[in-house]
Amino acid sequence: MTGSVADQIDGREFARTLLSHDIVDLSIALDECLPCAWPRHAGYQHSIFNWFEALERTPADAHDRLGAYYTATLHMDEHSGTHIDAPAHHIPPSQSGLPHATPAGDTTAEKVDLRQTVGPARVIDVRHLAGTTEPGISPMVSAEDLRKFEAEHGPVIDGDIVLLLTGWDSHIVPGAAGNAYAADPLQQRTPGWPAPSDDFLEALQQRGVRTLGTDAPSCGSTHDGAAAHYTGLGAGMVFIEAMGNLAALPPTGATAIFLGLKIVGGSGAPGRAIGLVPK
Repeated sequence: MTGSVADQIDGREFARTLLSHDIVDLSIALDECLPCAWPRHAGYQHSIFNWFEALERTPADAHDRLGAYYTATLHMDEHSGTHIDAPAHHIPPSQSGLPHATPAGDTTAEKVDLRQTVGPARVIDVRHLAGTTEPGISPMVSAEDLRKFEAEHGPVIDGDIVLLLTGWDSHIVPGAAGNAYAADPLQQRTPGWPAPSDDFLEALQQRGVRTLGTDAPSCGSTHDGAAAHYTGLGAGMVFIEAMGNLAALPPTGATAIFLGLKIVGGSGAPGRAIGLVPK
C-alpha cells in the first residue's frame, strides 16, 4: 500500500469519526456590543472597509471604491473573545533576568504545541461556587474539587484538557448588563468568578495536565489575577479563557479542540474552540 493511499484511508476514517460526533461551539461571539475584551484594554472594533455599493450610514459611510464586495477591518486585543494565554503572557523570557522568568516564557503564541490544545475534555462543574464570596473576590477551585471529580468520573491523566464550568458565560449579554461579566467584579461591585487555586493547578501538573480552560474571563482570580498565571503558565501550561457553552459537554467522553491565530511573538491569540461529543 502506497503512502498516499494509506493517507486517504486514514482521512476517510477521520471523516467518519467526525460524522459520528456532534460538534459543539465552545466560543463566545465577538461583537462591539458584547463584553468580549478585557476592561481597560483595547476594545474590540469591527469596521466596514469596503461594501458592495456606496452606502450612507451613521456614524460613517461605507464605500465601494475597490469593487462590489464586502470586507472589514478588525482592531482587537490578543486576548479578545475566546483565546489562549501563551506562557509568555505572564512569564518573561528565560534570558531576560526579570522576576518570574523561566524557559516557559520563551513560548509565544505561534510556538504553543498544538497537541496541548487538542485532547480529551474533562469538564469540572464548579457553578455552585459562583456568588459565594464578597464583591471583588473570586471563590477558589481547590485540589479537593479535583479529587471529588475524580472519585465520580475517574482519574484525570496526562493529555487531558481540564475545563472549568463556572457558568460565567451567562453574563455575555449586550449593553450595560454585560458589565457583570468582568467590569463589575473587577471594580468590586459584585463577587468574582470562580478561579483555580495554586493547589488545584499544582495537582493538575502532577497529573500531567498541560491545558486548563474556563468559561470565565480569566483563569486568574478577580482579587489576584497574576498568581494563577505564574503557577500555571510558569510551568508550561496554557490557558484557554472566555470559553462558552461548556454545559453542553458531558463531564467525560468529549474531545476539546482550540485553534488560535498564529501570531508571531504573541502573548496569546483569539481563536475558535469546539467540542466533539459522541452521538
